Amino acid sequence: MIPPNSSLLKYDNPVLVSRNTEKKTPKSRALKVSPQQPSSQGPVPAPPKGGQLSPIDASKQQQTDEILNSILPPREWNEAGQLWVQQVSSTPATRLDVVNLQEELDKRLQQRQARETGICPVRRELYSQCFDELIRQVTINCAERGLLLLRVRDEIRMTIAAYQTLYESSVAFGMRKALQAEQGKADMEKKISDLDNEKRELERTVNELKAKCEAIEKREAERRQVEEKKHSEEIQFLKRTNQQLKTQLEGIIAPKK
Repeated sequence: MIPPNSSLLKYDNPVLVSRNTEKKTPKSRALKVSPQQPSSQGPVPAPPKGGQLSPIDASKQQQTDEILNSILPPREWNEAGQLWVQQVSSTPATRLDVVNLQEELDKRLQQRQARETGICPVRRELYSQCFDELIRQVTINCAERGLLLLRVRDEIRMTIAAYQTLYESSVAFGMRKALQAEQGKADMEKKISDLDNEKRELERTVNELKAKCEAIEKREAERRQVEEKKHSEEIQFLKRTNQQLKTQLEGIIAPKK
């Protein structure tokens, strides 16, 4: 059996509804059984004279119970083939109950070692139970105020769920970007390695071409020197031949004068 004090939300005593394991019909959820409250739950307003509520009070009480059951559904569980139901308490809360709730909240936060700051599922769960208990207390005194607090609670839960989804999406996006960055880094490193190899090949080709160019220049310089020397010798030979022919011509012409 679920212990009555397992939640900060105050429940009535568990009630045996069925002795088989079949599920209840939806209508049986709204069944209101006579709770047996322990003596430590605080004073209960005394009923009117005669021991029975007036029709107006009874109708109002039933409406409050229905609103409570719709806001905070009863807990159900099976044990040994028996179906148990535990509804939230409809007993009005006193100032002492609020003080005890605060003390119990602080106690459980300390027992379960909830974090004081940051994201903490334990702290969120306990504060959610505490807020549900406050909604229960307010709903008993004013159903409209309780329904308004219910809207606030649902909006807060929706906002938290949206932030949680956004956080999970951002984490997934970050992981994808990190993987893409790693993959891109590996591709870039491979490309750098290929470019380095290509650079070394080009440098080797340049050195070979430089060596060939130097060899060709050296060979051409030697050939040019040989050609210049040969040309110079030919000029000298032609000059000598020309001088000899000139001398011979002068020797031939001179006697005729």
